[in-house]
Amino acid sequence: MAQVTTKDLATLPVGRLGLVPLESCKDLGQKVNDWLVQWRKEREYPHMDSFAFEGYQRDSYKISVQTPRFGSGEGKCVISESVRGDDIYILLDVCNYSMTYSMGKFENLMSPDDHFQDLKRVIGAIGGKARRINVIMPYLYEGRQSKRIGRESLDCATSLHELIDMGVENIITFDAHDARIQNATPLHGFETVQPSYQFIKALLRNEEGLRIDNEHFMIISPDEGSMSRAIYLANILGVDMGMYYKRLDYSKFVNGRHPIAAYEFLGPNLKGKDVILVDDMISSGDTVLKIASLLKERGAGRIYICSTFGIFTDGLQKFDEAHKQGVFDKMLTTNLVYQTPELLQKDYYINCDMSKYIALIIDTLNHDMSVSHLLNPVERIKKCVNTYMERYK
Repeated sequence: MAQVTTKDLATLPVGRLGLVPLESCKDLGQKVNDWLVQWRKEREYPHMDSFAFEGYQRDSYKISVQTPRFGSGEGKCVISESVRGDDIYILLDVCNYSMTYSMGKFENLMSPDDHFQDLKRVIGAIGGKARRINVIMPYLYEGRQSKRIGRESLDCATSLHELIDMGVENIITFDAHDARIQNATPLHGFETVQPSYQFIKALLRNEEGLRIDNEHFMIISPDEGSMSRAIYLANILGVDMGMYYKRLDYSKFVNGRHPIAAYEFLGPNLKGKDVILVDDMISSGDTVLKIASLLKERGAGRIYICSTFGIFTDGLQKFDEAHKQGVFDKMLTTNLVYQTPELLQKDYYINCDMSKYIALIIDTLNHDMSVSHLLNPVERIKKCVNTYMERYK
């Protein structure tokens, strides 16, 4: 548990804290709420009974909302209590593909578009009465469509402007596909948070005998898009990094794309080294498993796949087979998106819980304090690694 001291209360709360986890993010929202309740009940402050701290210590910070559907499939939002003057934090998972809604005799799966519409309905139901509205959207809606190439829509920037126009003050996301999308909202708060510390902590808790040094360890990016993530981790850990890039056949078009002619590796010799293969998301998993197999061919030791968002659109069978064949050793993803019960039961899977981190961000922002120390976990990672290495001296 984090040490909670009076220095955490250097400023007054912006307003009474209100947490709105949508149904898509119910489990994660409950864990975040539990952390906030625990910390604030343990705090002591001389002026805690003043009006500035009204509603500061409560049994729950969750605000109940419903997003029912009409028979036509259209929806609305109803808030069950007053939020006037509150500092509201809305949590949602636009990737939750387990949810459905009825339309006549049909059951429709909720898409990211449906989840985003529900978010806007909640903001609309608040109706400008809250003191501040903050959106925590771990997987950034339309984040993969963040730049325009040719005649195509620029959906991510458009959706961000929709939220800003509705009165959202801060948008917090995790591991945005392209962090430069924050340039679309230059006058409003936008933070993209990296789960690097949670990956390292979870890995070291579950694996023994790793030697985190330049002779025995390495960070690998599966493509040029994830290179900045790999460089960041490699610099903190003091190890080398390598990357693969796709060599395309520009003479052909297959399904609107140039086919991949080969995967080329850039980096030092990795023979015998344990590696972390880091990416922002796993969709079908074809690319990351292909890269893992190529790493094995080059003589890599243990391979740990780390991805912020595990979507697994094609199921887990290919991962089961790859693990059985020794292509990778462990796979780590976060609980920022929906996790199937099947995934949580896999012996090769390590779950990285992000609820405490989100609660720390909310708690800090509610006091209108800087979150810079939370967004750059260099010292925490080094301390975690040093403690681990001391056990094996």
